[in-house]
Amino acid sequence: MPDEQQATLKALETALQMEIDGKEFYLKASEASKNKLGKDLLKKLSAEEDIHRTVFQGIYDNIKAKRGWPDLKYRSDGGQSLRTVFAVALENMKSHTPALKEELDAVKTGMDLENKTLDFYNARSKKATLEAEKQLYEQLAMQESEHHRVLLDYYEFLKNPAGWYVQKEHTSVDGG
Repeated sequence: MPDEQQATLKALETALQMEIDGKEFYLKASEASKNKLGKDLLKKLSAEEDIHRTVFQGIYDNIKAKRGWPDLKYRSDGGQSLRTVFAVALENMKSHTPALKEELDAVKTGMDLENKTLDFYNARSKKATLEAEKQLYEQLAMQESEHHRVLLDYYEFLKNPAGWYVQKEHTSVDGG
């Protein structure tokens, strides 16, 4: 097996494990969350990590069978589905459950996981020799970046809901 193919398989194994770990983390965090917004958001993140894992598994199997990198056109939704989950959950919240330290810690851990995954995908994109591989890692990096932004938004909301609403209202009024 050529060195390049071996390096690609190793990178895919790492990506697979990162997605598996992310799914497990978000699923557990969702189950432990004390509010509907957290449960919904973290559950959605778990599902997205599973989609990534499935993509990587298919690529891995294809390369391992010596069929090469598949011509797949993976496109992230730019985080739209996560923003939708976040917005709908906020609209439906009747009252705010005070943020628990455990929930804040879980969100911070999630942001750290997303940053590590983002760094990995950015590095793999730069090392990619095939355009399809480069594009996949770039798309996934964009999606992981959006995951981080949504988690940061949720973290800020948990820390200070009133301040968060004021900031969001100000943003929508001045267009910034």
